[in-house]
Amino acid sequence: PSFLLLCFRSALATPLIFGLLLQAPLTQLSTITQPNFVLLLADDLGIGDLGCYGNDTIRTPNIDRLAKEGVKLTQHIAAAPLCTPSRAAFLTGRYPLRSGMDAVNDYRVIFWNAGSGGLPPNETTFAKILQQQGYSTGLIGKWHQGVNCESRNDHCHHPLKHGFDYFYGMPFTLISDCQPTETPEMDRAFRRKLWLSTQMIGLFTLTAVLGRLTGLISVQWKTLTCLAGFSLLFFVSWFSSYGFVRYWNCIMMRNHGITEQPMVTDRTTSLILQESISFIERNKHKPFLLFLSFLHSHTPLLTTEKFLGRSRHSLYGDNVEEMDWMVGQVLDAVDKEGLKDTTLVYFASDHGGWLERREGERQLGGWNGIYKGGKGMGGWEGGIRVPGIFRWPGVLPPGTVIDEPTSLMDIYPTVVHLAGGAVPQDRVIDGRDLLPLLRGTVAHSEHEFLFHYCGVHLHAVRWHQKDTGAVWKAHYVTPIFSPPGAGACYARGVCPCFGEGVTHHEPPLLFELSQDPSEAKPLSADTEPLFDTVIRKIGRAIEEHRRTLTPVPEQLSVSNVVWKPWLQPCCGTFPFCWCDKEGDN
Repeated sequence: PSFLLLCFRSALATPLIFGLLLQAPLTQLSTITQPNFVLLLADDLGIGDLGCYGNDTIRTPNIDRLAKEGVKLTQHIAAAPLCTPSRAAFLTGRYPLRSGMDAVNDYRVIFWNAGSGGLPPNETTFAKILQQQGYSTGLIGKWHQGVNCESRNDHCHHPLKHGFDYFYGMPFTLISDCQPTETPEMDRAFRRKLWLSTQMIGLFTLTAVLGRLTGLISVQWKTLTCLAGFSLLFFVSWFSSYGFVRYWNCIMMRNHGITEQPMVTDRTTSLILQESISFIERNKHKPFLLFLSFLHSHTPLLTTEKFLGRSRHSLYGDNVEEMDWMVGQVLDAVDKEGLKDTTLVYFASDHGGWLERREGERQLGGWNGIYKGGKGMGGWEGGIRVPGIFRWPGVLPPGTVIDEPTSLMDIYPTVVHLAGGAVPQDRVIDGRDLLPLLRGTVAHSEHEFLFHYCGVHLHAVRWHQKDTGAVWKAHYVTPIFSPPGAGACYARGVCPCFGEGVTHHEPPLLFELSQDPSEAKPLSADTEPLFDTVIRKIGRAIEEHRRTLTPVPEQLSVSNVVWKPWLQPCCGTFPFCWCDKEGDN
């Protein structure tokens, strides 16, 4: 019997040993100094839009390959549900309200290139630290962190002031106003009110003049002249900004210079891809950081003719499939230069898909899979749970799936550590180094609590109870969906953070995400024995978190957000701002 048992054990062990010998060993980090970084960030992409996250109708083979060859995070969380604050957190590793990049009002993002708010100069981005470590750093694509502070060319918020050696792209964000054939998107409801007010004032003025001419009313011509002047002044005061959004906001820059004003959207995609590949080729002989900040898949969904009509989800699907192709082209460029094994590639989205974005029957926003809510919603998973994929052959185990809570803010310490730098010690850094988790040397994320803000308003908190594996999430504020039960704020266009459009919960709504990821069945003290214990634990965490917050200037205050003509980037002599240097070339 002992002889048979020995033979049986040998039979089991032989294929196991053989398999281990065939498996490529993971490289020791000590043998790799300063890897390259290619950070790919999509705009408004829903977690349910990718094949590797369960979508079987939009084709994303290149992003899917990235996941197959690397590590896929299934609980990757944005620090905010909108572009400006989420990207500020990504760049600094800090909750956006720490830098003043989250809003106390309804203006929750940078609204104009000619606003004075933006990522403060005293914030230290990961690009700035890598620059100090000898890296070539480049940003291609969207910025949306502000441009100027006090004068047209001070560029205090510009990427080149925040650690990037090279910038090509939009200092603002892509909006439908950039496409002449599309319905204007920016501040649409407010613009309607301004038009209506202008028409009413004009009609009143015209009626008064006609009444004076016909003798029906007795009013001095001087009064009518003042009234007409007021009407004209009111019209000019708002039309000088909103009437020229395409010229003021839809511009392309290379470093500090404007190359297109307004941008020529037909060639934007090819130029961004060309610039990204060129940056890799120029810097292949020394360590580099490429942050490719896609304009895809934000409206107006700029898509080249090659991809139009190819997907099963109309223009939005076409746009996502084109972005996937662009990812493939960038990965091919890395491979072509022999940099695959020395380059950490990361792919994510800045927040969830925009459910409310429609034009008639056309759905122009993304899909967030099984998760409730979407863009603009600070608490519900659909607004903040995003794709998160890492690839680094030989260092990260391929085909790995991690279900631990992680954050876009974690990129900051992860990249800084790998580059040989140190995170700043004079401020709170909310991100955590992901490398031990990605390599499998630890089982759990360092995050015990994650705080989910909508503007400066705390809407929800998640607690990862590591000893049991439970992920508790308490909602203190939730948006009121309109129409009721619709799952989004279709009547508003985007859900609010405060006021009459939200509901405050006392006690908070509680979910256990590992059992109920769709947040469909709130728990109560009657149905969950640990309810009171969990709520008390999260409450204490909120108190501790708030003690770490310090007052800072509000970058998205109304005074910082409004259009200021003297801050308007201009290719020419203001207000005659126009150029097409790419076309000239």
